[in-house]
Amino acid sequence: MRKKFYITTSIFYTNAPPHLGAALEMVQADVIARYKKNQKRDVFFLTGTDEHGQKVAKAAEKAEQTPENFCDNISQKFRRLAGKLNLSNNDFIRTTDKKRHWPVVARVWNKLEENGDIYKKAYKGLYCPGCEAFITKKDLVNGKCAIHRMEPEIIEEENYFFKLSRYSTKIKKIIEQDKIRIAPHSKKKEILNFIENGLEDISFSRARKDLKWGIPVPGDSSQTIYVWADALVNYLSAIGYDKDKKFKKFWPADIHLVGKDILKFHSLIWPAMLISLGISLPKVILVHGFITVNGKKMSKSLGNIIDPFELIDKYGTDAVRYYLLKEIPPFEDGDFTYEKFEKRYQGDLANGLGNLIARILGLRRRLEKRFSTKRKISTSARKEVDLVCKKYKKAMEEFRFNKALEAIWGLMGFCDKQINENKLWELIKKDEKKSQIILNDISYTANQIAILLEPFLPETSKKIIYQLKTGKSELLFPRI
Repeated sequence: MRKKFYITTSIFYTNAPPHLGAALEMVQADVIARYKKNQKRDVFFLTGTDEHGQKVAKAAEKAEQTPENFCDNISQKFRRLAGKLNLSNNDFIRTTDKKRHWPVVARVWNKLEENGDIYKKAYKGLYCPGCEAFITKKDLVNGKCAIHRMEPEIIEEENYFFKLSRYSTKIKKIIEQDKIRIAPHSKKKEILNFIENGLEDISFSRARKDLKWGIPVPGDSSQTIYVWADALVNYLSAIGYDKDKKFKKFWPADIHLVGKDILKFHSLIWPAMLISLGISLPKVILVHGFITVNGKKMSKSLGNIIDPFELIDKYGTDAVRYYLLKEIPPFEDGDFTYEKFEKRYQGDLANGLGNLIARILGLRRRLEKRFSTKRKISTSARKEVDLVCKKYKKAMEEFRFNKALEAIWGLMGFCDKQINENKLWELIKKDEKKSQIILNDISYTANQIAILLEPFLPETSKKIIYQLKTGKSELLFPRI
């Protein structure tokens, strides 16, 4: 039996259409999923949409739509983006799914309550509408939420609370001992520093009179389940928590891929919920940064939101995937400009990869039917490929997608060197035998490039393998 591998993106919030940041997370997860499939792992790759909460209700009201219609429309855009990016996801979960998701949320709530981890109390606190969470004074910078740069509201109401404080010491040990590995290491340190003063119990519901758009608390219709207590459960509901053989097969998650703004929810609240439920913890929480545009955060007010659909339609899916994986550092913020994008496209793809494959096929055509790929590969070519494969594997295991691509481009350099140093276009006329050996080596190497590229540029990989096999040439990346 093949070893399982379960990877999730965070589920994307439906208060606005997808932007380039969502595309980044989707593509990073897809690279890992495809890489693991190529290692013969039995992969389950989940993405989806988070559709409840105050921000969604307000966005729907502003758009003069019902929350249901608004969410259907936005969720469909995220689903369409997954298709446009050529994701290999197995499932797309929606938190408005009353058949799959709602019953699991209710079962989880009841189990937490049975275990004495949910209680009701009157509470007065600071509430950040951006986070859709109560926050404390230590979360503020100059009196504002550190993430959303807005002053919190003071809210006083009776809510259900989750006993997060009960699990403070346990979660600290789990993270210290890498039982849940947080990558990169800097984010692990950040979370441990946050736990240092102990964790406080967290509000797990809102009064339904103030928030109707959400799942009612089981047995108390006057309260709505807190959006995060609902959203995090998607990782269980998609695989049929405690009732489906899929759950027994795939849980625990091998990787939760999330943005840095929601790390606390995944590394503090989620493990505490899972410990209370008595089920295994996720193995890795992988944290990516944000995409800025010309050094500024994407925002509607600045008018600098990059529409991923427009970008894909103009330059192609694999070109967009390439930029996100090569130019944006895997663990830090990265910048997007059209100038940088076109420079990468022109230099790395059109004049680089595309040109190399066209050159190889052009040289092979000059030998016509006398060219054969059945010849023995030279030791130097095999050594070069083996060396790059080791670098590539190390980079992939460390989630350094940009370094893995650098390794692949090293093989392209090897091919170009063989062509240029031997002046292969002239050698073909003088020494057919030697030309055959070199062309066979670089055809083998180019095929290996295509295999290694599959997780990153799946369509391009397929095209290269086909072209090298058939000798039929097709422009991979038209010049801009």
